[in-house]
Amino acid sequence: MPGATEESVIEFVCNVCGVKNRCAPAALSYEKPSCSQCQSSVRIRSLLRVLAQEIFGLNLALPDFPRIKSLRGLGTSDHNEYAARLAEKFDYRNTFYHREPRFDIANPPEEEFGKYDFVVSSEVLEHVPPPAEACFEKACRLLKPAGVLILTVPYSLDPATLEHFPQLYEFGLAQLAGRTVLVNRTREGEVQLFEDLRFHSGAGGATLEMREFSECDLKAKLAAAGFCEVRIYSEDYRPFGIVHDASWSLPIAARKGPFALSLDATRDVVEEWRELKLKFNAEMQTLGRSYWFRIGRKLKMF
Repeated sequence: MPGATEESVIEFVCNVCGVKNRCAPAALSYEKPSCSQCQSSVRIRSLLRVLAQEIFGLNLALPDFPRIKSLRGLGTSDHNEYAARLAEKFDYRNTFYHREPRFDIANPPEEEFGKYDFVVSSEVLEHVPPPAEACFEKACRLLKPAGVLILTVPYSLDPATLEHFPQLYEFGLAQLAGRTVLVNRTREGEVQLFEDLRFHSGAGGATLEMREFSECDLKAKLAAAGFCEVRIYSEDYRPFGIVHDASWSLPIAARKGPFALSLDATRDVVEEWRELKLKFNAEMQTLGRSYWFRIGRKLKMF
């Protein structure tokens, strides 16, 4: 990279696609793409690292995840750059609030409760109409007893969450003098008009920000919803190109209970290990017949 010294360059493997990258630390923005192959950002790589840590207890890249189809996962508007790969590894499906396949995390069908080993929600819950507590409660109910919610939302270090529209009831967006405004009728019948709205870009276009969480309030809401352990992953992990430039809005893991692989999941891991071992043995037998391999053995190179 022109103008960058060796000391200022970070070499990392993208834990989404497995491609090696090399860039200056300044290029590792939380939201901007920094993988040359899949265009993942620090946020996306952080999210996948948290998932690997919570399921396997290891810093595994997604291509190296074992295939465990007995583990069930739910994505809520996940980016395709990792959603498609998760579907290859687990019994995972990605859903959306605004288009098919639709899923409203604030009001899921009861038959979905207790079905999932993990739920991924990245930059979603700040857009859900109030009360935010309902989303956390429903997310907890979606999980199996040992399940985990992998979460990112924008949050501050302020003492309280800032609800932009606390009395939201019957509302809609409208154009007024060339500006987008929100018009709301409260439960009491009062009409409110809000200007200076904040929108976030995403897979479905611009989405209205309903709130800005605070860290302490976010942890309290998760605990009140039934999660027994809430961990904020604040540490950098340079081998995956994860360097945080702030101490807020970091990825979170919220556990419903202590994680343990089921018998079916353990069986899947063992079967995959056996397949890999057979493949490795076959490759070694083929390699062992080569001239250069035999020479290397004689020279005690391996």
